[in-house]
Amino acid sequence: MSRFALAPLTLAVFLAGCSLMPVYEQPAAPVPTTFSGDTGGTATTPVAEIGWRNVFTDPSLQRVIEMSLANNRDLRVAVLNIEKARATYRVQDASLFPSIKASGSGSGARTPADLSTTGQTTVSHSYSASLGFSSYELDLFGRVRSLSAQALEQFFSTAEARRSTQISLVAEVATAYLTMAADQDQLKLAQETLASQSNTYKLNQRSFDLGSASALTLRQAQTSVETARVDVEKYTAQVAQDRNALVLLVGADLPDDLLPKALPDGATAAANPLASIPPGLPSDLLQRRPDILEAERDLKAANANIGAARAAFYPSISLTASAGSSSASLSGMFKGGSGSWSFSPQISLPIFDGGANQANLDIAKTERDIYVAQYEKAIQTAFREVSDALAARNTLGRQLAAQQALVDATSESYRLSDARFKRGVDSYLSVLDAQRSLYSAQQNLISTRLSRFTNLVTFYKTLGGGWVETTGTPVATVSAASQP
Repeated sequence: MSRFALAPLTLAVFLAGCSLMPVYEQPAAPVPTTFSGDTGGTATTPVAEIGWRNVFTDPSLQRVIEMSLANNRDLRVAVLNIEKARATYRVQDASLFPSIKASGSGSGARTPADLSTTGQTTVSHSYSASLGFSSYELDLFGRVRSLSAQALEQFFSTAEARRSTQISLVAEVATAYLTMAADQDQLKLAQETLASQSNTYKLNQRSFDLGSASALTLRQAQTSVETARVDVEKYTAQVAQDRNALVLLVGADLPDDLLPKALPDGATAAANPLASIPPGLPSDLLQRRPDILEAERDLKAANANIGAARAAFYPSISLTASAGSSSASLSGMFKGGSGSWSFSPQISLPIFDGGANQANLDIAKTERDIYVAQYEKAIQTAFREVSDALAARNTLGRQLAAQQALVDATSESYRLSDARFKRGVDSYLSVLDAQRSLYSAQQNLISTRLSRFTNLVTFYKTLGGGWVETTGTPVATVSAASQP
């Protein structure tokens, strides 16, 4: 073969290595270098690598989280989306290789004498078998490879979405569990208040019947009873709704022994491993928060799509070829001289398309810019969430201590007011005010304790925690090494 005959083949091989896909450059993080509310310090273990079992140490809660990871339908859909994206990538990646097919055919025909050119009835048969490929595109300018890279990045994106779904699920289950525990405490407080105020009302009713108490005092005592009764019914319904929400998250019915009975005290929150651990650096979010990694994967996919849009401006070559055997008789198909082949190259060169290719390229570039903005927004949102969690964490401990002091003070005020009323020094209105203040302070104490626990859950989630089960477990990462 002459060197002139080899020239087109050499050019095709050289062009096959070309790619019009732009070089990806990671956008700069549009956030400060430190978190708002960060008190400084260096974490020995990144929060994202602290296992959820080490954070949520209650055995019942751990079992509930286990059940949710096994049964939650949103998580199941996220896993199935990974499998769908994996298959989509494999379909697109297969376009890089020719699709080879084997085929066989046979036909027979009978022509009557009055239609035959020979005046005689004729019967004909033909058989063929071939092996070949059709419409295989030579990827001279990287169009197919760009589409394959786009599908791969979309696969990686769905894998990050699955991680994000699990992290959110663990946090939602923990929050729902703690919320139900707090509402159980509120219900218990309302029931205890109802019982206490009912006894007081009965005493006032007896005094009223004896003429030593006024009707005003009796009705004032009754308002406390009815207020507590309203709260009992309200929190009874709320606890039932909390259970329904928890069952939905878990994806299965929960046995009674796994339901929360009461919210842990504030000392338990102070002992939580997240209570004082620093958040680390904002750059850590770019490596550990799956929603940010998902946004970056989407950006890389859009970047790859630009390469496919650019390749549309250049010629495309497709090949169709086959080789086999043909014969008029089945027995003669593989005899000498029965070989057959065909080769049909086709080239397509865009000349005029009314600006469609340029418009498609503009769309691809605009989509890339959109994903850049979405990536930057994901970083900014994550930065704000961490800063908000830090701001609350730095004050909730002091707020809880102050709220406990308020409960102690109002409790003493109620005791003194009740004693003064019994001695006839004050009216029952001062007792009623003190009792209402105590009841409100006790309710707020439960709410503050809940806020402190849920703040730790939020802090854990915002830093990417909830993906690993126990501290020290290798954190799963999605990279080119794990591609399908």
